Amino acid sequence: MRMLEVIILGAVQGIAEFLPISSSAHLIIFRNIFGIGSFITGKMDLVFDLSLHFGTILAIIIFFFNELLTMIKRGLNPKEVHKKGGNLLWLIVVASIPAAIFGVLFDEFFEDIFRNNFILISFGLIFMGILLYIFDKDSKTNRSINDLTYKDAIIIGISQVLALIPGFSRSGTTISAARYLKLNREDAAKFSFFLSLPVVLGACLLKLLKASTWSLIMSNLSIFIVGIITSFVVGVLTIKVLLKYLDNHNFKVFMIYRIILAAIVLLCVIF
Repeated sequence: MRMLEVIILGAVQGIAEFLPISSSAHLIIFRNIFGIGSFITGKMDLVFDLSLHFGTILAIIIFFFNELLTMIKRGLNPKEVHKKGGNLLWLIVVASIPAAIFGVLFDEFFEDIFRNNFILISFGLIFMGILLYIFDKDSKTNRSINDLTYKDAIIIGISQVLALIPGFSRSGTTISAARYLKLNREDAAKFSFFLSLPVVLGACLLKLLKASTWSLIMSNLSIFIVGIITSFVVGVLTIKVLLKYLDNHNFKVFMIYRIILAAIVLLCVIF
C-alpha cells in the first residue's frame, strides 16, 4: 500500500511539474489533505519531494538531450555564442540567479510560513492561475526562444522567485512572464523547463551535502528509487503531451483547474 502511494505521488509530480499547476502544492495537498503518502513526515517529506523533482529533471534532460547539448556547445563556442540564439545557455544562467539567491537565503523561511498553510496555498493557486490566463490571453505572440534578451531573462528569473511559495508554481510563474514578454506558448514552456535545471539541481546538491539527507535516503532507498523512476517516466510523457497540446490550445483549462482545486482545498480545511 505504501509503495502504491509513492507511485501516485511520483505520477503527481511528473504531471504537475510541467503543467502550470504547482507540483509542490499538489504534493502537499495529496499528502496532508487526501492522506496519500501521509507516512512521509518530518524531515523526510522535503527530501522525498526533492527526489521527485530530480526525477522530472532527468525527464527534461532525456527529452531535450539533443537541444541541450547543442545549447551548451554553442554557448561555450566564442564563434557561436554571439549569434542569434547562441547565448541561450547564458540566458538560463542569468535567469537562474534571482531564484538561486532567494532559495539559499529564504527557502526555510518560505517553507515554515507557506508549506502547511492551505489558505495561502489556495490563494496562490487562484491568483497565479488568473494571472497566467490574462498574460496568455493578452499576449501577441511574435517571438521565439531565440529572440530572448538578457533583460527578458532577468524578468523571467525574478518571476521564478514566486515559485518558492507553494501554489504559485515554478512553471506557472515563468511561463506567465514569458507570455507577457510575447514568447510563443511552446517556447515559453520550453524555456521554463530549461530554467528548472540549474535551480532544482542546485537544490538537490545542497540537500545531498547534508549527512542527514543521506541517512534518510539509505534507510528508505526503495521508496526514493520508485518515486524517482515514476516521476521520470510520467514526466517524459507529460512534456510530450503538453507541447503538442500547446500547438492549438491556450492555458485557460489550467486556470479553471487551479481554481477548482483551491476551492476543494478550502472546503476541506474549513469543514
